[in-house]
Amino acid sequence: MTQYSSILGTGSCLPERVVSNDELVKFLEKRGVESSAEWIESRTGIQQRHFAGPLESTAFLAAQAASKALESAGVIPNEVTLIVVATSTSDQIFPSTACAVQSILQAKNAAAFDVQAVCSGFVYAMTIADSMIRSGQFKNALVIGSEVFSRLMDWDDRGTCVLFGDGAGAVFMSASSEPGVLACELQADGDQSCILNTPGRIENGAIVGDPFLRMDGQAVFKQAVAVLGSSALQVIQKAGITADQVDFLVPHQANVRILQAVAKRLKLSEEKTIVTVNQHGNTSAASVPLALDYAVRQNRIKKGHTVLLQGVGGGFTWGSVLVRM
Repeated sequence: MTQYSSILGTGSCLPERVVSNDELVKFLEKRGVESSAEWIESRTGIQQRHFAGPLESTAFLAAQAASKALESAGVIPNEVTLIVVATSTSDQIFPSTACAVQSILQAKNAAAFDVQAVCSGFVYAMTIADSMIRSGQFKNALVIGSEVFSRLMDWDDRGTCVLFGDGAGAVFMSASSEPGVLACELQADGDQSCILNTPGRIENGAIVGDPFLRMDGQAVFKQAVAVLGSSALQVIQKAGITADQVDFLVPHQANVRILQAVAKRLKLSEEKTIVTVNQHGNTSAASVPLALDYAVRQNRIKKGHTVLLQGVGGGFTWGSVLVRM
């Protein structure tokens, strides 16, 4: 019998501290950085974001989101066989964030590892988990995107520091006789690594190079719109359906203008596009599962809906996963 994977539960976790545009602008002004709440929202759609406190680590946020996904699926930690965490902001060089999550949850029967594909990380991680479940090697998987990007910000760089936030989202996937994940499509272009990166590293106990996130905003916008549109059409074709059969688009929440451009190319209405960038900012690998969980808990996305999940980010990486909930 052919084995598939399906999403049985979703969960998310946001840090307690909410930072409005007005609060962020006041902080930046004290540093001599000019901005305004209106400027931020008009160019990005962002109204606020969450920033992690000292005790809200990447692993902590991931474990909280995972617990909620397990609860919604009616599963206990010991039943989990695989944990995959997508993150670019691990709390330490190693071991992986996934191993820390396994320890927090006490999911003792689970293998665990991280995936690093920046803002595409969650769709990469979902694709890996789907393949491993389909192969029969694992019965189920917790797939988590968790980020604390506020700790990578250069607060003197107006072009980046207003964009990002912290948070985590998760899904619980399990083997199924009916297809839940209908198709996956992943791509990368390492020649474009310079347009979005954090090039610094640790060497001999010291930071070597630039430790902050750097981005060519115009280049990223242009690339993101182009590749997300083509990726969406490819994964829809691979699944053997048409664009009008997609019930909802859950794209990476980077910039509301990117979301609108992709939806327009697919001829999807505003009501079919899940938007949380206004409340969360860009949470990198966490943005797609955060938005998915938000829509599920708002009772917008329901069982039986066909949903297109998309990520795009540094690497340059991008990809799409088409699922039937």
